[in-house]
Amino acid sequence: MSTAEVNGASIHYETLGEGEPLVLVHAGIADSRMWEPQMGEFAWRYRVIRYDMRGFGETRLIPDPYSHHEDLRGLLDHLGVERATFVGCSMGGGVTLDFALSYPEAVAALVLVGSAIGGFDPDVEPPDEWDELVAADEAGDLERISELEVRMWVDGPGQGTNRVNPEIRDLVREMNLIALRNEDSGVGDQLGLEPPAAERLHEIQAPTLVIIGDLDQPRAIQGSDLLSRSIPESRKVVMPGTAHLPNMERPEEFNRIVLEFLSEQS
Repeated sequence: MSTAEVNGASIHYETLGEGEPLVLVHAGIADSRMWEPQMGEFAWRYRVIRYDMRGFGETRLIPDPYSHHEDLRGLLDHLGVERATFVGCSMGGGVTLDFALSYPEAVAALVLVGSAIGGFDPDVEPPDEWDELVAADEAGDLERISELEVRMWVDGPGQGTNRVNPEIRDLVREMNLIALRNEDSGVGDQLGLEPPAAERLHEIQAPTLVIIGDLDQPRAIQGSDLLSRSIPESRKVVMPGTAHLPNMERPEEFNRIVLEFLSEQS
C-alpha cells in the first residue's frame, strides 16, 4: 500500500487498474482488506481505490479532531480524482453519504451496502449479544468484544457461528480488533456532518444502489428501507442468506450486482 498525508494523518491506500475511479470504503468492523474479493474483478473496468480510514488497518489516529468524509476528500485530492463512483459498506456507507452531501459534484454514483446513516436512530430491540457486550466493555476485554461483534454482524441475528466461512470470521475479528484498540486509545475526536445525513437524503442526486443482506441486523435493514425511499434515484437489492458483509460472503454474486448497476450508469 501507498501512503498519503491527509489532514495531518498518514492514510494508507492502494490503487489497481485503469479507467474511471471507483472508491471502496470499508465497514467499521473491518479495514480495506474486506475488499480483497472485489479488487481484481473491478480493476478490469475501473481504477479501483481502497484505503484504511483513520483508526483502521494501517492508518493510525492522531490527536487532532477529524471527519472521515473530509479525509476522503483529501485522499482524492492527493490522487487527482475529481469525480468517482463510491462503494461503501456499513460505516463506510455513512462516510460516502456524508461525502456525497458535502461534495455532490464529485459523485458519479453510489453503492451503499448495509449502510450506516448519520443521525438515523431506529426503534429496534438491542441485539442478543448486548448484555455480553456491555460486560466485556466494562471488563476492557477487547478480544471478547470483537468476537461478539463478529457474531452480531458477520453471523447475523439468530445464526450459528458455523454459517460463515471461518476464514472470513477470523479476518473480520482481526480487523475489528485493530479498530477497537485504536478507539480505546481515546486519541482524536471524530466530527459528524451537521445537519446529519438522515435529514438530507432527498438532496442526493447521484444514482444509488442499496444492497442489504436479509440476515443483517434489523437496524441495517430499516436503514436500507429509509435510503431506498428517500434518495430520488435509488433502487434496492436484497441478497438472501447473507448478513452485514455480503461482498465477503458471496463475492461473485455481489460483484455481478454491482458491475451490472455501474454498467447501466455508463
